[in-house]
Amino acid sequence: MIRLTAMLLCVSTSMWSSSFSEIAHNFDYDRAAPLDMQETAVRHFASYAVHEISYASPRGGRVPASLVIPASDGPFPVILFGHWMKDGSPMKNRSEFLGEAELLARSGAISILIDAPLVRPGAVQDKDLLSAQDSFVTQQQVIDFRRAIDLLLSRRDTDPTRIAYLGHSFDAKVGAILAGVEKRISSFVLMAGSCGDEYYVFHSGAPGTAEMRKALGEDKVREYFRKYAWADPENMVGHSSPAAVFLQFASQDGPPSYAQHCEEIFGEPKRMQIYQTSHALNAEARRDRVLWLVKRLKLKTVDLDALDKIPQLE
Repeated sequence: MIRLTAMLLCVSTSMWSSSFSEIAHNFDYDRAAPLDMQETAVRHFASYAVHEISYASPRGGRVPASLVIPASDGPFPVILFGHWMKDGSPMKNRSEFLGEAELLARSGAISILIDAPLVRPGAVQDKDLLSAQDSFVTQQQVIDFRRAIDLLLSRRDTDPTRIAYLGHSFDAKVGAILAGVEKRISSFVLMAGSCGDEYYVFHSGAPGTAEMRKALGEDKVREYFRKYAWADPENMVGHSSPAAVFLQFASQDGPPSYAQHCEEIFGEPKRMQIYQTSHALNAEARRDRVLWLVKRLKLKTVDLDALDKIPQLE
């Protein structure tokens, strides 16, 4: 439930009786289908190039994306970037992480940044917070990222043993699901996102949750979680091993107990850090995650001065 949780961030799911394999089938797709990648523009820099592309989504339409490719020789480790969707932010799309992707290209990583379905051309968001749209948008984004891996691994200059995912807010939730169902990814950075929608709404104690439940009706909220439990990442994250997960949380998003709950339910290996800041996180969190990715992906030393000059997210 993107907005039911993200509007507050930006009971456990024991009633869900299906097996993990049955849940995971909700994120299946035809891997043999044509990618139909199309390039619309390219910008060349001294040590990398940024290609504006799109590819076919298995759920319909096209996925707008930016592909950042080092100018050196591969094989390159791969990073998938997923953005937040804060209303009013000038970086509520794939541009959020372009600065980090360009910096990491200089250290030897190839990256793809994709727009989420609700910021793509023609998208209309349902105003009903209990609409099915949120669950199916999450499903599409998970599948579209899996296709992004297919696209990158179709290249001869990528290393299939070094694939990382970095997602913020909505796309951190998407990453939590990917951690369970997509075993080609070996490293995850999940920033200020949901590890369990139902748990967050009923047990996190985050600001506004009680008022929101009352306004929508607790019975209706519980029914939503029963109906769309397959889209709740809590059903996936226990299967994150052997991938390594770095969880980043913001102190202003709610009590530390929610972050601690998330740390507990993910598989090993994992790391969790709470930052004294807002949902956008801060420069300290940026430095921590970039250095963690450099180590995990065995990249060249990153330019820390350039890293610290990346503008703060708004």
